[in-house]
Amino acid sequence: MDMKRLRIKLSCLLVFFVVISLLSVTYAQVPLTIEQALDIAEEHNPDLKASKLNLERYQQNLVAQRASLKSRFSLDLNPLNYSRSRRFDNRLSQWYTNETLNTSGTFMISQPILLTDGEISLINTFGWQDNKSTVEGVDNSNRAFSNDLYLRLTQPIFTYNRRKMELQQIEFDYENAGIRYALQRLNTERSITNQFYAVYMAQNNLAISKEELENTQQSFEIIKNKVEADLSAREELYQAELNLANAQSAVEERVVSLENAKDQLKQSLGMPLNEDIAVTAEIEVSPIAVDLNHAVQSGLSSRMEIRQREIDIELGELQMIQTKSLNEFRGDISLSVGIIGDNERFGNIYENPTQNPRIAVSLAVPIFDWGEKRARVRAQKIAQTIAKLEQENLRVDIELDVRQVWRRLENLRTQIDIAEKSVRNAELTYDINLTRYHEGDLTGMEISQFQTQLSNRKMAYAQALINYKIELLNLKILSLYDFEKDEPIVPVRELVEVNY
Repeated sequence: MDMKRLRIKLSCLLVFFVVISLLSVTYAQVPLTIEQALDIAEEHNPDLKASKLNLERYQQNLVAQRASLKSRFSLDLNPLNYSRSRRFDNRLSQWYTNETLNTSGTFMISQPILLTDGEISLINTFGWQDNKSTVEGVDNSNRAFSNDLYLRLTQPIFTYNRRKMELQQIEFDYENAGIRYALQRLNTERSITNQFYAVYMAQNNLAISKEELENTQQSFEIIKNKVEADLSAREELYQAELNLANAQSAVEERVVSLENAKDQLKQSLGMPLNEDIAVTAEIEVSPIAVDLNHAVQSGLSSRMEIRQREIDIELGELQMIQTKSLNEFRGDISLSVGIIGDNERFGNIYENPTQNPRIAVSLAVPIFDWGEKRARVRAQKIAQTIAKLEQENLRVDIELDVRQVWRRLENLRTQIDIAEKSVRNAELTYDINLTRYHEGDLTGMEISQFQTQLSNRKMAYAQALINYKIELLNLKILSLYDFEKDEPIVPVRELVEVNY
């Protein structure tokens, strides 16, 4: 039996020294505050980085779309075009041989018209050609420069403005991406805060377990001396050894829990897992009087999810316009005016210019589509109704969430008071019974129960404080109002104005 107790003591001491070494490494780490953690997450959190990149992608799409509304310049060149062919002239009912060598270039300036979805273009085509024809042994040839300059207007009619609608859709996509990024920032703040306090709680639990281990070690030494002096039964020493082993095992479990919590926090922060961190926080709770009606109204007027539903409804209206345009009656008008000139000498191209007005009107007339358009319009109306219902349900959900968090806050304030009193009572109870234990009036199992009770009360008090801080953060996110600072919050800076 003595050898068995010796092995238990040696194993307990080994575990104790390992834990103490781990604790020394932990407390030597650089402290990390909640503000520093949020700053790190702002730059390195994987989900937040992906959301930010998505916002930049939609921003570049908007940049490209607005750039497409500016004047466009183009130059098409045909440096060389040679052909020799045998052709039949229907007018003269005879064959002839044609040989052509030409070169040309077209310069065009086009300006889209956002207001009408039309386009106006200034086009100039300049060229030179050497043309030869042989008809029944007679050769004809012509070498000349030519230039065709005209202004052209194209305009769709009897249809919606596709160019303006496309711009609106991209603007909505960009705004929606900005809202998603802002929501991701809030979600990241909530997630990081929860994980940060999980690490803090793990550190606190480890400190409490360490304190419990020290108290248990002292109790073990006391009962050991009593047993050696024949003042207590040897069974008390066995129980004290068991209590010491349990206390050391609890410390080891707390170390494992702490390391796991830190790894999760480092993953969310985008930090290397082999990097050491230690969190520091001051958990102070000052009762805050939160007006429920103020919180609800702030949430209903500020929550970005409501704007998202509004965007969905507006996009649905645009989609309805597109749906109604299926198999539509529409037309296109093309009008151009200009002059063309040609001459063998470059300087005399416009010596005898010729005006070349052009006008063209085309119409697309639908006849029968077997009810396709009518069915698609009905489907889109149902989608719009669903979007409006989701918006109404969202407002109800926001108010419901704010009310629930507000009630939990009120309840937590009461729990904090109770937990604080429980800690004081557990400390007094433990001190009284520790004296009784020293005097031999309590067994080792009984004093262990009082020690466990004290540790649990301390952990419960710390957890109640953290729960209050987290719920206060949840209320801030739900209402977009900081009740600690008594000011509204803007979850993200205003979207960068895209000016081009």
